[in-house]
Amino acid sequence: MLRMNDLSKVYRTHMIETHALRGLDIHVRDGEFVTVTGPSGSGKTTFLNIAGLLEDFDGGEYHLDGVNVTDLDDDQRSRLRNEKLGFVFQGFNLIPDLNLFDNVDVPLRYRRLPAAERKERIEHALAEVGLASRMKHYPSELSGGQQQRVAIARALAGQPKLLLADEPTGNLDTQMARSVMELLEQINARGTTILMVTHDPELAARAQRIVHIIDGCVHDLVRRKPSLVESETAAA
Repeated sequence: MLRMNDLSKVYRTHMIETHALRGLDIHVRDGEFVTVTGPSGSGKTTFLNIAGLLEDFDGGEYHLDGVNVTDLDDDQRSRLRNEKLGFVFQGFNLIPDLNLFDNVDVPLRYRRLPAAERKERIEHALAEVGLASRMKHYPSELSGGQQQRVAIARALAGQPKLLLADEPTGNLDTQMARSVMELLEQINARGTTILMVTHDPELAARAQRIVHIIDGCVHDLVRRKPSLVESETAAA
C-alpha cells in the first residue's frame, strides 16, 4: 500500500538546513493498522504530510498503492490523493455553520460526485460511526468524541484505501479516546489500511505494528499481529 525507500526531506532557510527525514525506509502493507511514535521534532508530522501527498520530498522514492509519486505533478498528486487517501486530524476541522450531513458532503462536492451518490455515501459513513440519527445536528451540539467521529465519517465517505490519522485522540479524554480507537479498529477490520501518529503508548500498542521515528529515521518496527489481509492469505 505504502512504500518509502531512502526518503529525505530538508527544510532550508538562508542560514540553516534542517534535516526532517534522513534515509527513511518503511513499508505499510494492505490492511495493516500501523502506529507511528517518536519524540516531538522527530519527523513524524513531516512523514505523515509526505505520505498524504501534502508535501514534496528531496530524495528517495515513494510508492502509493503501486504508483510512484516521485515525478507526479501537482494535479496528478491531487487526483491520487482524492482517490486513495482519507485524513483525520487532532482538530476536528468541522464547519460550525453546517450540519453533519453537509460537513461530510463538502469534500465529496469537490470531487463533483452526483448528488444521489453523495447522499448514499454520506448516510452510509455516518451510520458506520454511529451518528446516522444526528445528521441534521450541528457540531456544537455534539461531544468532542462525536465530532471526531464525524471527521472520521467525512474521511470514510471518500472510500479511501489508506486512512492517515494525526493524533486523532489528542483532544479527547481517555474514555472518548478509547471509543475513537475502537472505531478505527473496526474500520481497519473491514479492510481499510490505517497509518496513525500518536503520542499515547496505550493506543499505539493496540495497533498491529509500531513504527518509531527518531531524528528523521525509522529506528525499529515492532511487529505485533498480522494484518487482516495477511490473516486471510494465511487461511487460504
